[in-house]
Amino acid sequence: MGSRMLQQVRSTAEQEGLWAKGDALIAAVSGGPDSMALLHLLSRLAAEHDLTITVAHVNHGFRKAESAAEAEMVEQYAAKLGLAFEMTELDMPAYIEETGMNPSAASRERRYAYLVETAERRGAAAIVLAHHGDDQAETIMMRLLRGTGLTGLSGMAVKRREKNVQLIRPLLRMNKSDLMQYCSEHEVPYCVDSSNNERYYFRNVIRLDVLPYLTQFNPQLSHSLRRLADVAGAEDEWMEQQAEERFAELVASSPGECKVRGSDLTSLPVALQRRLIKLILNYLSNDTVSAAFEHIEAMRLAARTDAPSTWRFDAGAGIRCMREYEVMRWIRSASFASGGTEDSDYAYELDRSAESWQVSEGGLTLVARHGGHVKAKGRNEACFDAEKVVFPLVVRNRRPGDRISVLGLNGSKKVQDMFVDEKIAPSARERYPLLFDAEGRLLWIPGIRRSGHALVDEATKEFLFIRLENE
Repeated sequence: MGSRMLQQVRSTAEQEGLWAKGDALIAAVSGGPDSMALLHLLSRLAAEHDLTITVAHVNHGFRKAESAAEAEMVEQYAAKLGLAFEMTELDMPAYIEETGMNPSAASRERRYAYLVETAERRGAAAIVLAHHGDDQAETIMMRLLRGTGLTGLSGMAVKRREKNVQLIRPLLRMNKSDLMQYCSEHEVPYCVDSSNNERYYFRNVIRLDVLPYLTQFNPQLSHSLRRLADVAGAEDEWMEQQAEERFAELVASSPGECKVRGSDLTSLPVALQRRLIKLILNYLSNDTVSAAFEHIEAMRLAARTDAPSTWRFDAGAGIRCMREYEVMRWIRSASFASGGTEDSDYAYELDRSAESWQVSEGGLTLVARHGGHVKAKGRNEACFDAEKVVFPLVVRNRRPGDRISVLGLNGSKKVQDMFVDEKIAPSARERYPLLFDAEGRLLWIPGIRRSGHALVDEATKEFLFIRLENE
């Protein structure tokens, strides 16, 4: 048994590239049979692979007497094996009371933070964790009961990067019973955590009640769940690679914003649409975003041709999703200033005495020249009779009730309606520059329509020429 397990760990390490010769490793050792078996196996491989092993132990402060005994046992056994030992003591009961976090989630967060800090301080290539095949089966069942997708069915990875350190699990394809037998054969001491039998923890209910009950219908249930994790993990990895390729190909990304054409998104298989949206959310957030399935679907369906042409949705994590006609946009809240969705008003005065002016707002630039006649060409240029407008002119963003007397039409029209007719994106409307004279007449909506005021004719002697440029 001992030789077979050692060979299995050696083989897993080689196949998965868990470590290289000469690596420093942090072994997370709680004192239970799983981590103590791992510690003994690593000590046997250390000389063979020139590994430097540091034993890291976390006392969570839940069980005072038991925890002290565990820490002492781990420290003494590490010394017996000639390995460095480190530990930290946490007051998790106080931390949980203060934060209101789930005890399991809080403990995991603090434990991993300590392990990562220790690995960085020691210059370690990886943190070695003792999760085994039965842990994997429990994880898959927990996620099935709570609801999960393909990524969740992948379970725990044999190798995964967290921050700048690899988390590696060389025992993930072994059974708990084999590890117990290994400890017995090699006289490896261990402690039994009394809290493992408390049904207060969901994982314990899965291990003590759910899996034993279901095993009567499939004696190989644990093995089947682990095989499911292996299959799902490989397919999930391939799907993620496909999504990353589509991201690079289809998504226009910049700090705080991602854009993709709705037709490009909907042309993908549904699975890739969902993956791409998740990648976008995680690109924009500093933390991994776990968006609900319903939220992903809402954003995916919003890109369809039969969906409303303008739409907004709070995607969580400070990210807002918007459909703006043919484009889907995701903007991080800190970037709303550039997107124009939550900005203060602006106004710039253009004095008559100046020969030229330039104003840039909302991704557009107005360049004006006061002087000789230049004929306007197209919607991006306008020429006015300077003697028929009241200076100073004003370039500002829209206000409620703004209207323009459109050249060629009777009466006036709301600026908001003009924006809708021209399919100006909702996020751009609030910053869009409008040209007024000093009496509040809207002379021009640049790039869209001009008013019938201050038209140039044969009698015009003083010209004001203005051109719209995209930044």
